[in-house]
Amino acid sequence: MTSWATRFRLRQYAKASLWIVPLFGLVLGVALAEAAAAVDGASWLPKTWDYSASTASSVLSSVVGAMIALLGFVVTIGVLVIQQATGTLSPRYMRLWYRDRLQKAVLATFTGTFSFAYTLLRSIETNSVPNLGVTLAGIAVSVSLLLLLIYLNRFTHNLRPVAIADIVGRLGEQVLDRMAAHVRSTGVSDGVPPAAGPVARIRSERGGVIQALDAPGMVSLAARHDCVFVLAASVGDFVPPSGTVVEIHGGAPAPDPRLVTGLLALGAERTIEQDPAFALRILVDIAIRALSPAVNDPTTAIQVLNHIEAFLHAVGRAGTRGHYVLADERGRPRVVVPGRPWENYLELAVTEIRDYGATSVQVCRRLRALLEGLLAALPDACGPAIRAELGLLDDAVEREFADAPRRADARTADPQGIGGRRRQDAPPDLSPPGEPGP
Repeated sequence: MTSWATRFRLRQYAKASLWIVPLFGLVLGVALAEAAAAVDGASWLPKTWDYSASTASSVLSSVVGAMIALLGFVVTIGVLVIQQATGTLSPRYMRLWYRDRLQKAVLATFTGTFSFAYTLLRSIETNSVPNLGVTLAGIAVSVSLLLLLIYLNRFTHNLRPVAIADIVGRLGEQVLDRMAAHVRSTGVSDGVPPAAGPVARIRSERGGVIQALDAPGMVSLAARHDCVFVLAASVGDFVPPSGTVVEIHGGAPAPDPRLVTGLLALGAERTIEQDPAFALRILVDIAIRALSPAVNDPTTAIQVLNHIEAFLHAVGRAGTRGHYVLADERGRPRVVVPGRPWENYLELAVTEIRDYGATSVQVCRRLRALLEGLLAALPDACGPAIRAELGLLDDAVEREFADAPRRADARTADPQGIGGRRRQDAPPDLSPPGEPGP
């Protein structure tokens, strides 16, 4: 029986693969062609669907050539996406691009139409023409062209940095919501594991990044052996070969190490499935690339900061902690999972953008507006970390701006970077004429 980790890696491979869904389309096209040829000559087909052998052969040959050309066109677009993503966006975004369902549907439609038309070609004879199949091939070409137009529209609109930031930010917020719901249903958030009893260490056979873990499976396994699993690394951390991944406290008998490691998926890179901080990492990467001297596009960084601010609000509302203790059905702690406290998310979100954008008045003003907005909206527990970041921002402005007027301008909170209504500006007086204002 395959382990949970193996099944997880297979699911990840299937989601990122660009050939599995098109292969199904190829096979389906052959099956549909055989079915269409089987009803050739049926009396219920309209006479307008009758074709001569030469016409049918020409139509199907054209369809085969067109599908091959369109496949090459989509591959060319994919190469352009890779070039742009690695040059102006974040290479980490490519993992999400490969999973685009519309792209796979387009490829599957092209390969299916190709195999459908190619299979029908062999059934054409002087006195036998697959009339239904030729008509369906024309319909399939029309559907393929429509999907291609939709794909191009999505490609041109969704490859902008701000569109990608919106997609990545929403994915990260969805992971946060799932984690919060799981903790509410099975977690003892403030609990600690018992220190008594023997401690056994489970080591990884190979190095890799912890991509995900089967929390319910770990709770169940720990309950069966009456022990507590303490993870030595959190999701997203790299574990070296022979590094400790789990500490087992108690247990009689101790669980099989292979069963424990089979509940942890290790891979070559991080994923967003259980790692919302990775979504934030991608957002920050896009912003600091825009701030590099080669690009020098602070406005793009400001747009990405809008989505970073929305993500940080979601983190603050979720109430992340340094660790989570998951309990079994009887409320006994069974699994301790390292988490990321609010301070870690905030530091990841603003540190590098502040360092690379400290010379930009626009970035400094937007960062201050972000931090002051978080301070006003989030619980008091988030306040100390936010105030610390405001102090670091003040220090950066002090270093980079020698003259007092520009320094004062850089210290002004502005939600648009430059040009928005300043936070200290009073709202306009909307009182009717003749009545005193507020």
